[in-house]
Amino acid sequence: MTTTDPTRAQQQADRFGRAVAARLSASADDMPYEAGERLRAARVRALQARKKPAVAPAMVANGGGTAALGFGEGPSLFTRIASVLPLLVLVAGIVLIHDLQSERRASELAEVDAALLLDDLPPSAYADPGFVQFLKQQTQPLNGGR
Repeated sequence: MTTTDPTRAQQQADRFGRAVAARLSASADDMPYEAGERLRAARVRALQARKKPAVAPAMVANGGGTAALGFGEGPSLFTRIASVLPLLVLVAGIVLIHDLQSERRASELAEVDAALLLDDLPPSAYADPGFVQFLKQQTQPLNGGR
């Protein structure tokens, strides 16, 4: 035979695909309309996805586009720096934001700790389960007297 193995494998895959499609089409009449429309949309997306790789090898064959534009063998030093610079700026920004957030959180915790230590009540009073009831009893006469 004159066909090569990849071509033969592709033909077998195509035959299998047609057989599966025929089997699915035969039982499509028993299926609800919505399910059929979802399958039809999926089939269209699958066909579009299959057609896309056919374009990519042609671009690779041209040298990735750089040879056609006259850039030589590879990107210049300026191009490499320009492509890495945004990433470095992004990482530096994330580190700066993290440091600022950590500092803000530490200052908020320090304010809470200072307020607890300077308050008339001991810190163990806040952990007492009856403390909430005590606070509720203190606020009820004020609200009920009005």
